[in-house]
Amino acid sequence: MPYAGRCSCGAIAVRIDGDPIAVRQCWCRRCQKIAAGGPTHNAIFRTGEIAVEGAMASDNYVADSGNVLTRWHCPQCATPMLAGSSARPEMRVVRLGILDAPHGLKPTMAIWTSEAPDWAIIDPAMQAFPAQPPAPPAPQSW
Repeated sequence: MPYAGRCSCGAIAVRIDGDPIAVRQCWCRRCQKIAAGGPTHNAIFRTGEIAVEGAMASDNYVADSGNVLTRWHCPQCATPMLAGSSARPEMRVVRLGILDAPHGLKPTMAIWTSEAPDWAIIDPAMQAFPAQPPAPPAPQSW
């Protein structure tokens, strides 16, 4: 199923021609900062299945793992768009909020739950990890 979306101001458009590898909710402190205190909601797709129209801005930081993480956002409205890790350049994280509704995607896993605030409500039906979970397996078509 193809997915499409854009930033809040419409300057950046995204099209994804593939199925997500995983859909997660992240409670790490960095995600809480870009999500106004809550978690981010993210789908992981193959990098080659994502087409972007428009120039995005980015920032990098070194994670606890030692990997360099890159986050891309709209330079005009600052909408968080994508993220990626130097350890897995074949995968990109897409922020669910940019996708056109209805997209039918919902998190099946909560990660970094050890950093969630004490008021957080984490769905007990989701698989939960207190920190970074193992990387999702690469699809067999790679």
